[in-house]
Amino acid sequence: MSECPARGRVGRRAFLRGGVAAVGAAGLGGTALGGTVLGAGAGAAVALESAPAQAVAAPAGAQVVPFHGAHQAGILTPAQKNSVTIAFDVTAANKAELADAMRALTDRARQLTGAAAPVNDGISGPPSDSGVLGPAGAASGMTVLVGVGASLFDDRFGLAKAKPAKLTAMRTFPNDTLDRAQCDGDLLVQIGADAPDATLYALRDLTRHTRGALAPRWRMDGFVSPPRPDGTPRNLMGFKDGTANPAVAKPDVAAQVLWAGAGEPAWAAGGSYAVVRLIRMLVEFWDRVTISEQERMIGRRRDTGAPLSGALETDLPDFSDDPTGGGIPLDAHIRLANPRTTATAASIPLRRGFNYDRGIDANGTLDMGLVFTCFQRDLHTQFEAVQARLADEPLVDYIVPFGGGYFFALPGVRDGSDWYGRALLT
Repeated sequence: MSECPARGRVGRRAFLRGGVAAVGAAGLGGTALGGTVLGAGAGAAVALESAPAQAVAAPAGAQVVPFHGAHQAGILTPAQKNSVTIAFDVTAANKAELADAMRALTDRARQLTGAAAPVNDGISGPPSDSGVLGPAGAASGMTVLVGVGASLFDDRFGLAKAKPAKLTAMRTFPNDTLDRAQCDGDLLVQIGADAPDATLYALRDLTRHTRGALAPRWRMDGFVSPPRPDGTPRNLMGFKDGTANPAVAKPDVAAQVLWAGAGEPAWAAGGSYAVVRLIRMLVEFWDRVTISEQERMIGRRRDTGAPLSGALETDLPDFSDDPTGGGIPLDAHIRLANPRTTATAASIPLRRGFNYDRGIDANGTLDMGLVFTCFQRDLHTQFEAVQARLADEPLVDYIVPFGGGYFFALPGVRDGSDWYGRALLT
C-alpha cells in the first residue's frame, strides 16, 4: 500500500467509516497538530503569537483556580492534565426549572473548584459525595466551564430573542463523518483537573445534582501528554501541540481574539464562542508513513517542532520567502491553517485541546485522537475561515471528524451571589 497521501484516500477513510459509526455512541475525539489545528487551525498573526505552551503552564503545586471573575476559568487557564467534555440535553419543564438547574450547577462547581470538604447530612441520608477522593474534596487545579448550544434558544424557554448572534448548530464540513447523535446539545460542560479521579469525581457530583433537569447527550474524556522530553506536550500523532497559540495573556489580545463584542445581546458580555471538534486519528495508517512525509504534511519537524524552514520550535515560518513551497509545501497544515498574511490575521482561535484514547472499536482498530476545543469571538471569521482553508488538505487521509459542536461559553460568575447564565435567565 502506498503511503503517499494523494493515493488510497477513499480506501483509508472508507475502511474506518463503518467502525466509527458502529462505536460512535460510546464517545468522541478531535485534534490539533504541530502547533496548528486539525479542523480549526491557528490564524494567529506574528504579533499575537505566544511562546510554546510550556512557557505558560500552571506552576507546580497549583491547586485552586479562582472561580469568580468576568470570564470563566477554563478558557485562559492552561489545559490541565485531564478533562471530561460532556454535552447535555435540557429536560427541565420550564425556564424556572432551568434557572434552578443552573444555580445548582454553579453551587456545585463553586464548591468543587474551591476544594471545600463535603459535609454529610447525617446517618439517615445518603453520603454527600461519591467518596472517590476521600474526605478532602476536589480542587486539583479544577475548572468547570459551561456553555450553551443553539438548541437551547428554541421555543421551550422563551429565549429565542436572546440567542448569541452567531450561534448555530455545527456545520458538516468537507471530509467530516459526523454522527449527529454525538454533536451539539443544549448545554456543554468541560471539566479540567490535574488528576483523572478528580474529573470523574466532579462529573458524578454535577450529574447527581442536576439529574431531572439535564440529561447527558455525549461525553469524551481527555488528557494532556506529559511535556517530554523538551517541554511542549505532543498529540497522538507525535507532533508538538500548542506552539503558535495567540498571546491571550495580554488583555488587549484576549479582547481581540476571545470575548464577544458588538452585535451580541447585552447578557453575553464576557462570554466566548467555543468549538469542540471530536476527531479520530487513524494512527495505524499514520504510523506506516515515513517521518519525512509526515513532516511535509504538517510543515514542522517531528523531533524539534521547528518549521521546515527553521531550526527552532519558536521560529516563525516566513512563507513570503517560499512562494513555490520548496521549504514548506503549499498544502502543509501549518501553511493552510495560518498563511500569516494581513488578510488572514483576524482568523485567530485560542486552542485548548486534549488527547483521547478509547481502546479499540468494533473492528479491532485503535480508537484515539484529540478532543479539540477552541475559543473565539466570531465563529465565522475565525474557526470557519480556517476550516475552509484546510478543506482537502493531505491530512484528511488520516483523520475522521465525527462529533462535537458549537457553543457559547457563558460570561463568568462574578461573585458568590451570581450564577451561570443569570443575566440570560432573569
